[in-house]
Order: sequence, then structure tokens, then C-alpha cells
Amino acid sequence: QVQLVESGGGLVQAGGSLRLSCVASGNIFDIKTLGWYRQAPGKQRELVSTIARGGGIVYAEFARGRFTISRNNAKNEAYLQMSALKPDDTAVYYCYGAIMHRLSSDFEDYWGKGTLVTVSS
Repeated sequence: QVQLVESGGGLVQAGGSLRLSCVASGNIFDIKTLGWYRQAPGKQRELVSTIARGGGIVYAEFARGRFTISRNNAKNEAYLQMSALKPDDTAVYYCYGAIMHRLSSDFEDYWGKGTLVTVSS
């Protein structure tokens, strides 16, 4: 069993900052990619940012320059530092992982349950 657990969401005023954390736990053999997606009310889930094991990073256009993703491979953790937050950033933020379970030979997609970020104007 593999679990992803997010933390760090909350209410913040526009222009403020938040840091999200995600920890992967369970019977993990390897983690290829960790990342963040978000889903705003009435909208589809969208990519925020991902970071590969080797450090390769992808940002959505809206995140570039405001959000910073990082990763601690030794702790199986990923972080998302968000700054200059806007009301449009209000969403549930989900941690994502491409993870190989110890009893598997393939990487599979895993998701956390999400953490709510609310940005007030």
C-alpha cells in the first residue's frame, strides 16, 4: 500500500504565501516523479508542477515565477512553495506520485486526498 498525504493548505490573503508538503509512505521501491495538481470548483483537475527524481521540473504557465517545487528524495517528500497568491489560485491541491510498489515492476499513479487552498481578495 502506498499513500500520499498533503499538508499546508489554508486560508491566505491575496499576495500571500503558502508552502504545501507531501509525504509518500508505504511499501515503496522507487519514486520517479512527484508533483502537484489542483482542482478549482467547477473546473477540471490541472497540472501545477512536477519534479522528477533527477530534478527535472515542469511548471504550468500560471505557476511559473510564483511557485517553486522541490523534493527530498531521502524522505520521499515534495514541497510546493507558493507566493504572490491570487484568488484564482483557490483550489484543492493534490499531490501526485509515479511510484513503484515493492511488489510491482511498473510505476503507477498515486494521488493524495488533497489540501484546500483558499485565497481571499
